[in-house]
This record gives sequence, C-alpha cells and structure tokens, in this order.
Amino acid sequence: MKTAFARGTALAAVLAALGLLPWLSGRDAALSVLRARSAEQEPTAEALAAIRDDLGLGSGPLTLLGRWAGGLLRGDLGTSWVSGTEVLPSVASGLGVSLGLMGASLAVALLVAAALCTGTVVRGARRGSGTRSGTGGAAAAMLASVPEFLLATVGLIVLGVWTGLLPTSGWQGPSSMVLPALAMGLPAGGLLGRLVDDALPAVFGERWVELWRASGVSPWRLACAALRRAVPALAPQFGLVAVGLTGGAVTVETVFAVPGIGRTALGAAKAQDLPLLQGAVLALLLLGLAAGALAHLVRVRLLGPGLRDAALALPAPPRAPAGRAARAVPVVLAGILLAVVGWGLTRDPYAVDVTARLLAPSRAHPLGTDGLGRDVLARLGHGATATVGVAVAVCLLSYLFAVAIGFLPALSAGVADIANALPPVIVGILVAAALGPGTAGASVAVALISWPPLAAHASALVEEVRAAGYLTAQKAIGATPRWILTRHVLPAVAGPVARHAVLRLPGIALALASLGFLGLGAQAPAPEWGLLLDESRAYVERAPWAALAPAGALALLAGFAVSLSSLSSVTGSSATGSSTTTARRRAEVAA
Repeated sequence: MKTAFARGTALAAVLAALGLLPWLSGRDAALSVLRARSAEQEPTAEALAAIRDDLGLGSGPLTLLGRWAGGLLRGDLGTSWVSGTEVLPSVASGLGVSLGLMGASLAVALLVAAALCTGTVVRGARRGSGTRSGTGGAAAAMLASVPEFLLATVGLIVLGVWTGLLPTSGWQGPSSMVLPALAMGLPAGGLLGRLVDDALPAVFGERWVELWRASGVSPWRLACAALRRAVPALAPQFGLVAVGLTGGAVTVETVFAVPGIGRTALGAAKAQDLPLLQGAVLALLLLGLAAGALAHLVRVRLLGPGLRDAALALPAPPRAPAGRAARAVPVVLAGILLAVVGWGLTRDPYAVDVTARLLAPSRAHPLGTDGLGRDVLARLGHGATATVGVAVAVCLLSYLFAVAIGFLPALSAGVADIANALPPVIVGILVAAALGPGTAGASVAVALISWPPLAAHASALVEEVRAAGYLTAQKAIGATPRWILTRHVLPAVAGPVARHAVLRLPGIALALASLGFLGLGAQAPAPEWGLLLDESRAYVERAPWAALAPAGALALLAGFAVSLSSLSSVTGSSATGSSTTTARRRAEVAA
C-alpha cells in the first residue's frame, strides 16, 4: 500500500510539473511566442500583454494547471505557440513514426539477445552446464554500455557516408529505418542478452533440469522450459529496456532527422513551444509507463495464479576468478584515456585559426582540427576534465540521496518506479525547458534519475542488516536506536553503496555527454565530449576524424565501465558473504 501511494504521488508530481512548465520556466512565454510568430515585431508591452491574454498566461499556477488538466480530460493538448496548430495531431503523427521505429528496434534487440545467449542455451540444454558464455557475456556487456547517440553517429559515418549503403537522414521507406533501428536495438539487445545469459546458468543448475534430462526430454523442450523459468524474474528489466528505447528515440531521431515524437519533443524544447513539448513528453512518459505495466502483466501471466506474489529470484551464477588479462583491461583502457587527456591538456582548446579549418591529423594536430581550426586533441583533453568533474558531483549527490531514501524501502520503491520510467534525455528536455540548456540543467536532470539503482542496493542492505542476529542481541542489552544506526547499520550500507556509485560514474559521464550532444548540456564554446560530437556532424562527410575522436573517447569510457563493473562483480562475489551477495543480487533485480 505504501509503495502504491508513493508511486501515485510521484506520478502526480511529474504530471503537475509538466502542466506547470510554462510557469516553472521563469521566462516570459509571451516574448518567446512573439519571436516565434514574428521576428520583426517589436516586443512592446501592449503586444506582450495581448499574447498573454490570448494564451491565458496571466493567471496563476493553479489556474494554469487546472486548465491544462481539464484539456487532457477532454483530449485537448492545446495549441502550438509557434505554428498555431493543434498539438494533438502533431503528437499523434510523431508517435506513429516512433512506434514503428521502436518496433523495428525491439526486433533487432531480440535477434541480438538470441545470438548472444545461443551458446549458453545449447550447452545448458545438452549437458546441464552451469557456466555462462564468456564471449557472449563480454560482447553483451559492451553493447549494453554504448550509448545510442554514439552508435548512431558511427553508423552514419561508416554505413552512410563512407560506403553509401544506407540513407543517412529522412523517413522515406524501410531502408531509412535500418540505421536508426540498429542504433537503438544493439544496446537494448546487449542488455537483454546479458540479463538472460546471466540467469540461464543458475536455471540449468537446478534439480528439475537433471530430472527432465534423465526422463528423456529433448534438449529443445528443456531449453524452452529454462527460458520460461528465467523470464519472470527478468520481466521488470525487459520493461526498463523498452523505457530506454523511448529515451534513445530522441537522440537517434535527431541524428537521422526522423520525424518522430522524440525529435518533436527536442525541437519544441529548443523553440520554447511549451504546449507541443508538454504533449510530446506526456506521450513519451505514457509509453514508458505502458511498457512497465506490460512487463508486469507478462510476469504475472508466466508465473500463474499460484505464484503471482512470489519473487522467484534466481541465485547468482558461479563466476570464475578473474584472470590476469581481465584485470589488466580496465588499467589499459584507463591508461589510454589518461594519456590522451594529459596530452590534450597541454594545448589550447579555444585557439581559433580559420586558415587551418578541418585539417587532417598531422604532427602539428595529431587528431586534426574542427570547423573553426581548433585543435581536436586539445578540446578532447580539456573536455574530459569538465565531463568527469561534473559526473563526480552528480554521482556524489545521487549516492547521498540513495543512502538516505534507502532507509524507507516502501517510499524508495514507489518513487523509483516513476524515475525508472523517465530516461535521462526526457528529464533533460524538461529541465532545459525550465532552467535553460547548460551544465547545471544537465547535472540536475541526470541526478534526478541516477539514484534508483543505488537506492535499491541500499534498501536491500538495510533490510538484511536489520534482520541480522547480532542486532537483536544489541537491542536486548539496551543499545539505543541511534547507536545501532550509526555503529552498525549505516557503516554496513554506506561502504558497498559507495563502491556501487563509483562503478556508475562512467555511465553518468556518458549520460551527461548524451545531453551535451543534444544541445541540452554544456554550451559552445565549451569543449565537452558530447558537444564536440554534435558540432562535428555538420562536416562529417568532409572531416570524419573530428567526429571519430570524441566517439573513440566515449567508446573507451564505455569499455572502461564494462571491464571495471565485470571485474568488481567477480571479485565482490568471491570476497563477500552470502548475505551481501544476496543483497547485491536483489539490488540488481530491483534496479
């Protein structure tokens, strides 16, 4: 009941913030409308007052929210401030395009996940192996960590510009869907493949598999039964994958100029067309919530009436100790990144030389120059310090909030459900509309949605520590709740969650880069990695090295995150007790 109440309250707060967006923005919406309608007209007091009266902007926030909510009940999303047309047809048109793209992306994701899990399924069905596919697991982890905007940019360069095999923009037919679907489907497929590949060894190690095999059940039926056993516990994660597709649609549609709902929302945010932005974000939010609800219904259906309240969590699969090569991977990747960044820090990232525009890599400019003749290596090095510094601050805020809310598991679970339905890009669009684009807005957006995995981990640890026998003994001898909290519970929670937060630092940096890529984060001339990648798209055909440099740096960062998290999971499972391992597993499932 508490979780449902918290979920409803959080959803109501999000909808209220969306309805109050014209008031929360703190800007004169009448001025934005006047400039959009007629750039030559003078913004006189009379003209602005007439626009406010026409749009009903002169009333208070409660009246504004009530009018917007009433329109929703009538199926009226308002009128665009820029074009003067109804918002609902534009949202419906963009939503139709995005649903088609998401369907194609989901098909790609399922094919990729099936390919990554094939080795584990075959071995388990034939021999009952309790080990996972090492190659498939590494490939799945790498695919899952690469952001959509990076794949979209690299795919555009390689498959669109260099080879000319596929169209690079527009929405003319099935061929226009290939590159966007690959950019969105490959990371989703990697995540699905990793989840299933992790779960199957534990399933094949269960007693019933041996009994079925001894009874002569075919490997095909055994594999199908194992998949059906693993899917219910992973169904919530499948819903999060669908939610991720809604966020990925914004960046991918922007790269390939696809007229979908994501590109519509981003364009409305930049043009300050708040009614259109409200309708587009509402559609994306409903898509995310519908995906989560559908995943829950699938899980309930697969469990059956007798087990609908059962968690059926799978035990963590056995992991082999990390080899020397695996331990060296994050060190090598970090060394390469540090070397490039250190080299770039010795150069001036703002020096403009129009006579050296778009030069190819040379001894004077090892990574070439950009459209203004600035050294790409210098901007790459200085951009790393800004991106990582902001990511550390966001990570720290998320950690503190997660530890605090972790002591209220019912509240954290309900609020986290709504936060998980909001990808960073969607939150970034809303924050940019309210605060304006910039580093501060991007930091707030990422912080708002980066805490749920940490809070899930903290909640699991709090529950297990509070149930420990030694705490019962402490209470029996008269220890105060404050003593128990500060000397036992908090130390047992703070350390593991802090290590978890450090592992998420590269992912936070990538999320900030994605907002910079969309123009919602750091603004020019700041040398931020996502912004560098976005600026280079204008001349990608003439100087692809300007785009490949930040793309390569982001790929190295993603690889470092994957190798570090994989190494931590191996060493953590072998060095901790069973209760901590169970808490980690529960946190992974909840997150």
